[in-house]
Amino acid sequence: MSQSERLVLATRYRLVSEIGHGANGTVWRGHDDLLDRAVAIKELRLPEDLSEDDRVVFYRRTLREARAPAQLRSTSIVEVYDVVIEQGRPWIVMELIESPSLEDLIERDGPLPPERVAHIGRQLLTALDEAHRSGIVHRDLKPSNVLLDGDRVVLTDFGLAFSSGSVKLTKTGHFMGSPAYVAPEVAAGEKATPRSDLWSLGATLYAAVEGKPPFERENVMATLSALANEPPPPPLRAGPLAPVIDGLLVKNPTRRLTHARATDRLERALNGPRSARRAAPATPRLRLMIVIALVSATVASCGIGAAALIFGMTKAKPGPSPTSPTRKTGSAGQPADAPPPGAESATLLVRAREDGCKIFVSVPGSKLTVLADETLSQGDARKYNQPKLTVVVSNAAACDVWVNGVQKPDGRPGERRTYTVDRSAPDDNSGG
Repeated sequence: MSQSERLVLATRYRLVSEIGHGANGTVWRGHDDLLDRAVAIKELRLPEDLSEDDRVVFYRRTLREARAPAQLRSTSIVEVYDVVIEQGRPWIVMELIESPSLEDLIERDGPLPPERVAHIGRQLLTALDEAHRSGIVHRDLKPSNVLLDGDRVVLTDFGLAFSSGSVKLTKTGHFMGSPAYVAPEVAAGEKATPRSDLWSLGATLYAAVEGKPPFERENVMATLSALANEPPPPPLRAGPLAPVIDGLLVKNPTRRLTHARATDRLERALNGPRSARRAAPATPRLRLMIVIALVSATVASCGIGAAALIFGMTKAKPGPSPTSPTRKTGSAGQPADAPPPGAESATLLVRAREDGCKIFVSVPGSKLTVLADETLSQGDARKYNQPKLTVVVSNAAACDVWVNGVQKPDGRPGERRTYTVDRSAPDDNSGG
């Protein structure tokens, strides 16, 4: 065990093992002996050549890093517990989150599905809104500072953050932040604002769906040059997230999406456009009832026997009863709403009753496993037998869904539905 690992800070925070390190210091897994809980401890190392004045600036920046998230109350922002000065340098004690970062996930799995990126973006928008309402600008939002703890998305590392009432501590001429994710106006020397954080969010979401940030080049200068002189490349894998990313990556900050507009576009990406969420069209029986009501009113005003006329309407032609509309037939000649072969034994079966049935099927867990992300043609069917699944169905009216052998209710045109499939809990799989 190294000398550092034997160190106990402020007589209570014991270093256990190293989690990671970088140019500015080391992050340790620690234990708070007083409260008997695991913690993360960030050790910040000062460069050897710093002058005494620069050391003072460094300490003040460290305290600012701790104060910024400590002022905020959000599950999407890492919680800071304490700051300790030990061995001539600061240590920040915070919530321990033993989960991969968004950067780790991108490096391991490549581009992520738009549905998952939309969920990440929604929680990051919530975190930024909380920070910005408190006068705090993060200034270094990037995938490595986003932790994914199950469904929870956590924004970390407020080391470059500042509040509207704080003194600017960055040295003149010293570039701070990550070039691939910094807003163009900040790279040009202007003051960081909430809208520059929103640019960084757009670059982060772009990297998540495309596998790399929009202006990443071979070195810092080439990246900054592209940032200043080139338009953002259009995202090719973003799907419904494209309007959100495009709106966040507008170079003019006054024309960039605000929190409210970005949130609205994200909601549309998650739930479909408002125009598609209209009420379902009337069924044949409902249409007949409407016609009967209108005819009844008309003939009554003319003195005609309404009952006789209505009876004649319903009996005029042989055919199926209005209470039993004609059943559509599938590709094999069987009724389209009849369960396909194998539906009873499958945990999930999806069949396209018409073109445009779009599905996203994944296996939940610490590592998301995507089984399908496709649009089915009429008559196509997909069957899955995994005990746990999550399926997102877009344009639900075009899809028939069976979960654990039970057919789910019909959806509306353009409606997005999510089903959680769990063989061990068959009653917990209703669509949302």
